[in-house]
Amino acid sequence: MKEFHNFSKLSSYSRNIKILQIHTPKFLLLIASTLILVTLVVHHHHHGSTPLSILKDGSIQKCNIFEGEWIWNPNATYYTNTTCNQIHNHQNCMRYGRPDTDFLKWRWKPNDCELPVFDPFEFLELVREKSLAFVGDSVGRNHMQSLLCLLSKVEKPVDVSYTTDENFKRWNYPSYNFTIATFWTPYLVRTEQAEADGPTNTGLFNLYLDEYDLEWTTQIDEFDYIIISAGHWFYRPAMFYENGELVGCFYCLKEGVKSLEMSYGYGKAFETAFKAINSSPKFKGTSYLRTFAPSHFENGMWNEGGNCLRKKPLKSSEIKLDDRALSLYNAQVDAYKVAEEEGKKNGKQFRLLDTTQPTLLRPDGHPSSYGHWPEENVTLYNDCVHWCLPGPIDSWSDFLLEMLRMDD
Repeated sequence: MKEFHNFSKLSSYSRNIKILQIHTPKFLLLIASTLILVTLVVHHHHHGSTPLSILKDGSIQKCNIFEGEWIWNPNATYYTNTTCNQIHNHQNCMRYGRPDTDFLKWRWKPNDCELPVFDPFEFLELVREKSLAFVGDSVGRNHMQSLLCLLSKVEKPVDVSYTTDENFKRWNYPSYNFTIATFWTPYLVRTEQAEADGPTNTGLFNLYLDEYDLEWTTQIDEFDYIIISAGHWFYRPAMFYENGELVGCFYCLKEGVKSLEMSYGYGKAFETAFKAINSSPKFKGTSYLRTFAPSHFENGMWNEGGNCLRKKPLKSSEIKLDDRALSLYNAQVDAYKVAEEEGKKNGKQFRLLDTTQPTLLRPDGHPSSYGHWPEENVTLYNDCVHWCLPGPIDSWSDFLLEMLRMDD
């Protein structure tokens, strides 16, 4: 009924515009149409819905900000590896000699509207007196560092971490009393390492798919916003436990253990993470699912010489998610939809920060071999999982700010 109500209002606004076109001089028509549009957009933003846009033909429709293409943006970038001191070395591509810079000069253009470039002043005003936690793996931390760099134009934060552990950092912006935190939980649920080596030399992990990771779930009530994400650790061999019993595994190669898809453990982990949020009596904030960020290895697997050497974005018609990545995406979105409905019962809000498609189109944005000096004796593989800073994932904060605007 709510959707029909909104559509009815939309139809009446459209009729008003048509009547104005017939009876009104052009300059008055422009003023009146603008007032109608402002009223409509304010109404729509109040409900936190998908934003509206006016198309070239004057019609009004919803705009999915996550569907679009990358377009050239010569005004970028908005910080550098010398103006921001929060960039981890293995994402500091310019420091380690990446020769091309065109990969920095693109912005995301939704198909049916504009997405404003991140405004750090506006962002900090919207989150004044609030706090934001990044919950997940190293790509989530990559996102957090991107946001810290974008905000560095306004103010340098103060380290207010409660531990020296780099996996659990906190920063505060004194002028705004805004706090950003990061919680390391690559599997989102309680995890133990079963073997240091395992079938792929990346370890074998026991995942307790229905048990909370208390490192982060016991602290979320301190935050107004949570951005939750996870992905690439699930490609490692894992044993899946539920109710304390081994139910199967992903690529454990152990006799007598049922083989399950990677997406099984992935979906269950998100279900449990969302359940932890929904069952927290004190957390009344907004939780964002930042969806899976695909890697871009070409000409070989990650451990077989694969690399990512492209210099510019792809068009949406040129690439699709592979079957495994799509199964992960679908599993986490399915878990999100269930949590969103459950959250409505107790005043908790969930938002889908659906960055998968825009990120899929950026094979040019990874460090590749530019995460260390060429002569360094390191055992790192070409990095086609994490993202250069500055780089494409700075746009994730463009999306975040637009969503905060809609909810404000």
